[in-house]
Amino acid sequence: MSASGPSGDHLLRWRDRARRRGVTPTVWLVVPGALFMVVFFVYPVCYGVGLSFQGTQGWSSAYRDFFADRLVNNHGSRRSILITLELALAASVVNVVLAVPIAYRMRGRVRAKRALIAVVLVPMTLGTVFVASAMKEFLGPSGWLNRALLGIGAIEQPLPLVGNVTGVLLSLVFTGLPFAFLLMVGYTSGIDPGLDKAAAVCGARPAQRFWLVTFPLLLPGMTITFCLSFVLAFGVFPSATLVGNDAGPTRVLSKVAYTEYSYGHYPTASAAAVVMAVVQLAVLGLVLSARGLLHRGPTTGGKG
Repeated sequence: MSASGPSGDHLLRWRDRARRRGVTPTVWLVVPGALFMVVFFVYPVCYGVGLSFQGTQGWSSAYRDFFADRLVNNHGSRRSILITLELALAASVVNVVLAVPIAYRMRGRVRAKRALIAVVLVPMTLGTVFVASAMKEFLGPSGWLNRALLGIGAIEQPLPLVGNVTGVLLSLVFTGLPFAFLLMVGYTSGIDPGLDKAAAVCGARPAQRFWLVTFPLLLPGMTITFCLSFVLAFGVFPSATLVGNDAGPTRVLSKVAYTEYSYGHYPTASAAAVVMAVVQLAVLGLVLSARGLLHRGPTTGGKG
């Protein structure tokens, strides 16, 4: 008893001091996740940023080579920023614009609702590489679509749907739309239908009810959906390689980084990755700031 008593009292005092400092048993549950983030995210990011400043011609030579288009095969890396931005922004806007009305309609009673949702979500299970390969075979010059259109005389020459920005954009929309739809379903289902009915009782027309009541409540969800879709589309690689032309019109930043890495140019590859991260953060910051200016109310209308 005399041996265990002092140690037990010391343990109790240590616990009391920890609680006063905010260190509770719940906090310790965060430690494994924090360690995982440090080991597999924070450290790789810091290592990559540090590696980007280790160019052979000085601490900023990797970035100078990137912006001076002096990378492998002298492909325009500055142009890759614009190409990647155009693809990601276009795909994100199209995904949100298509997902909102579908998700809004699905919040009510719809016949065969589960079957329709399952059909919409099927592309998520196929994988980007499979979808890109299938689209290349279907939309190519000798694909089923062009052969059918040529057969009925609708066109005289095959439509250029692959090997360009159009093919990559279609691939990004096909794979990203289910993801955007799944996010928007959660937001639309959280809007109280009574708000729309109350606006109708007050004499508001359907268009007025949507833009004045529903749209402001959907705006935060649309913003988050746009941001997540943008991040997914910005890192496009398989689609740009398989459906597009990564040596020219669809040479995206991820392809630049991969090419530099495959040639053993690790500083310039890291510099390309850092540029990708900076551009993404800049766009996300602008979008979230714009949302704050347009809407400061609750995320949803609430059902109870």
